[in-house]
Order: sequence, then C-alpha cells, then structure tokens
Amino acid sequence: MIFATVGTQLAFPRLITALDAIAGLHGLEIIAQTCDPTPGTHHIECREHLAPAEFDALFARAELVVAHAGIGTILTARTLAKPLLLMPRRVSLGEHRNDHQMATARFVAAFAGIRIAWTESDLEAKILDDDLRPPETGETPERARLIARVREFALKD
Repeated sequence: MIFATVGTQLAFPRLITALDAIAGLHGLEIIAQTCDPTPGTHHIECREHLAPAEFDALFARAELVVAHAGIGTILTARTLAKPLLLMPRRVSLGEHRNDHQMATARFVAAFAGIRIAWTESDLEAKILDDDLRPPETGETPERARLIARVREFALKD
C-alpha cells in the first residue's frame, strides 16, 4: 500500500490527480490524506482528515510514502524507516506562499531513501522503481556539523 499525505493546511490537487492516474494504470492501492476533496479521483481512496492514530497506522503500514515536501513527513518517514517520495509544492503554480518546499526538496534530495518527483512525469517512474530504501537514520556529516554548532553556541560563556 502507498500512503500519500499532503499535510493538514493546503490541498495539493496536482499530486493527488497524478497519483489517481498512476493507480488506475497500475492497479496500485493508494490511500491519500488530502486535506480537501480532489474532484475526479476514482482510483485512490481519499480521506480529507485522519485522526492521529489512523494517520500513524497508515504511515506504519505503507510500503512507500508519497508526500509534499513537509518536514514533519520527512522526519516521520525517517523515524519509521519508510521509503519516501516527495513532490514539492510550487509557488509558481499557486500551491503555496513561497518556494520553501522546493528548497527543502533540494536539500534532502541527497539523502538515501528520499526521492524527489520534481514534476508529475517523474512521479510514475519513481513510484514503480524497485530500489526503494528507507531514509538513512545514522549519523550524517550535516547532522554532526549541526550538533557541533549547537553545542558550541550552548557552551559559550
């Protein structure tokens, strides 16, 4: 099962519509937390809102998580060791107030286990890829630098 989530504040019809088409072509089971109804979906199960326990259960059951480029989703996928495919919202398409999701996606694109679909045409190939791995949970150079900087700041006289 693929679990798709778009967050709780803004709908993401471009992602949900693309997932619906892919599910129809390939007979995939996709359950999507959509935040708002997406007209014309016939092949995926859309749920506007999920109780926290239901969200957690679907996330845990998923073989793949497809989502907007939200930090909460990235951290949850890492914690639960779930392969993650992100499609960032774009301000140029009226999907958000700024391009912070594009910046987030560019930053995490180098992490093992996180893939980025920059466009709808990227989405299908990345969903069907057999080499899906969960995000790394070990030490990274970026994490080590962040911890060192926080420690240095905290220990300043």
